[in-house]
Amino acid sequence: MATWLITGCSTGLGRALAQSVLARGHNAVVTARNASTLQDIAAAYPDTALALPLDVTDTAQISSVVQQARTRFGGVDVLVNNAGYGYRAAVEEADDADIRQLFDTNVFGAVDMIKAVLPDMRAKRAGHILNISSIGARIKPAGSGYYSATKAALEGLSGSLHKELQPLGINVTVIEPGAFRTDFAGRSLTQSATAIADYAETAGKRRKENDTVHGTQPGDPAKAAEAIMAIAKSATPPSLLVLGQDAFNAFGAVAQAERAELDEWRDLSINTSIEG
Repeated sequence: MATWLITGCSTGLGRALAQSVLARGHNAVVTARNASTLQDIAAAYPDTALALPLDVTDTAQISSVVQQARTRFGGVDVLVNNAGYGYRAAVEEADDADIRQLFDTNVFGAVDMIKAVLPDMRAKRAGHILNISSIGARIKPAGSGYYSATKAALEGLSGSLHKELQPLGINVTVIEPGAFRTDFAGRSLTQSATAIADYAETAGKRRKENDTVHGTQPGDPAKAAEAIMAIAKSATPPSLLVLGQDAFNAFGAVAQAERAELDEWRDLSINTSIEG
């Protein structure tokens, strides 16, 4: 039996994962900014579920949640940084306050969660950190520059963290989902107040009023949860897991295009050494 700490459990992937973890007999600290959304989960698993309020931008709340996990279950074995939200705007359109709030949640919130659980994981020489990213970090759609940037930042940090922690017996995995049928493109999605007409055919097509994706996404959150649990159970988990046929195909297409461009500009790239 492992103890999981999962952020952002009110809906979507976080909720599906919490339910899967608990159904298989593990302990789970399930969190959301509004803990009342989690009471049905806690009631269904009174001995193994601990539902707590958590805003990942509040470091005092983070400390409290980790301490309560330690008191109730003896500590955290698996941390899932799932809390976050989408933001759509052309780069020029975005409001500075919106950008900072996005990074505070999607990047620095995850960083603070990681720093809060690592002392105990290092002491045990065991643990697993799973950071939920997005295929957006790979494909970088017009209109999602800032969201993609938060996920790219999380992935860069995770790559270094993986190298730092693997010798200590702690695993780090980035999860890159495609489109799953959650509230991500609905209630949870935010966007800039300003829309500039020149971007109507690029970023503008991804604004909420023009997006018809919500409710038609191909991915099943329950199956994503099962895949994540399989990774956590593996003795040799990957540093990156892509989830969804759409994400798998997009990842491959980007990799192929990047390789072709790398080869096209090979001579210019490598002819920069000091001669002599």
